[in-house]
Amino acid sequence: MLTPCILVCSLDENTGYCLGCGRTGAEIGAWTSYSDDERRAVMEILPERMTKLAPRPGEDIGPSQRTQERSAV
Repeated sequence: MLTPCILVCSLDENTGYCLGCGRTGAEIGAWTSYSDDERRAVMEILPERMTKLAPRPGEDIGPSQRTQERSAV
Protein backbone atom coordinates (compact mmCIF):
# COMPACT_ATOMS: atom_id res chain seq x y z
CA MET A 1 0.00 0.00 0.00
CA LEU A 2 1.24 3.46 -0.90
CA THR A 3 1.98 5.46 2.27
CA PRO A 4 4.01 8.54 3.23
CA CYS A 5 4.50 7.25 6.79
CA ILE A 6 8.07 7.42 8.11
CA LEU A 7 7.13 6.18 11.60
CA VAL A 8 7.36 9.63 13.20
CA CYS A 9 3.78 9.88 14.40
CA SER A 10 3.20 13.11 16.26
CA LEU A 11 0.67 15.80 15.37
CA ASP A 12 1.73 19.43 15.26
CA GLU A 13 -0.38 21.47 17.71
CA ASN A 14 -0.65 24.47 15.36
CA THR A 15 -1.53 22.78 12.08
CA GLY A 16 -2.83 19.36 13.09
CA TYR A 17 -0.44 17.78 10.57
CA CYS A 18 1.75 14.80 11.38
CA LEU A 19 5.35 15.93 11.86
CA GLY A 20 6.58 12.87 9.99
CA CYS A 21 4.35 12.75 6.93
CA GLY A 22 2.07 15.79 6.89
CA ARG A 23 -1.25 13.95 7.04
CA THR A 24 -4.03 14.90 9.43
CA GLY A 25 -5.13 12.54 12.17
CA ALA A 26 -8.33 11.83 10.22
CA GLU A 27 -6.34 10.99 7.09
CA ILE A 28 -4.03 8.70 9.04
CA GLY A 29 -7.01 6.92 10.62
CA ALA A 30 -8.82 6.42 7.32
CA TRP A 31 -5.73 5.69 5.20
CA THR A 32 -6.36 1.95 4.80
CA SER A 33 -9.92 2.59 3.62
CA TYR A 34 -8.85 5.11 0.94
CA SER A 35 -8.58 4.05 -2.67
CA ASP A 36 -5.20 4.31 -4.40
CA ASP A 37 -6.46 7.46 -6.16
CA GLU A 38 -7.49 9.03 -2.84
CA ARG A 39 -4.09 8.22 -1.34
CA ARG A 40 -2.29 9.76 -4.32
CA ALA A 41 -4.43 12.91 -4.08
CA VAL A 42 -3.49 13.36 -0.40
CA MET A 43 0.16 12.61 -1.10
CA GLU A 44 0.27 15.32 -3.77
CA ILE A 45 -0.51 18.02 -1.17
CA LEU A 46 1.82 16.74 1.55
CA PRO A 47 4.97 18.57 0.38
CA GLU A 48 3.14 21.91 0.70
CA ARG A 49 1.85 20.98 4.16
CA MET A 50 5.32 19.99 5.32
CA THR A 51 6.60 23.50 4.55
CA LYS A 52 4.21 24.78 7.23
CA LEU A 53 5.84 22.66 9.94
CA ALA A 54 8.88 23.64 11.99
CA PRO A 55 11.93 21.41 11.49
CA ARG A 56 11.94 18.35 13.71
CA PRO A 57 14.51 18.31 16.53
CA GLY A 58 17.88 17.32 15.10
CA GLU A 59 16.73 17.88 11.52
CA ASP A 60 18.99 20.03 9.40
CA ILE A 61 17.24 22.68 7.36
CA GLY A 62 18.43 23.65 3.91
CA PRO A 63 20.25 26.88 3.04
CA SER A 64 17.17 28.42 1.41
CA GLN A 65 15.18 27.89 4.60
CA ARG A 66 17.93 29.47 6.70
CA THR A 67 17.91 32.50 4.41
CA GLN A 68 14.12 32.80 4.71
CA GLU A 69 14.30 32.50 8.50
CA ARG A 70 16.97 35.22 8.75
CA SER A 71 15.02 37.58 6.51
CA ALA A 72 11.90 37.09 8.63
CA VAL A 73 13.69 38.24 11.80
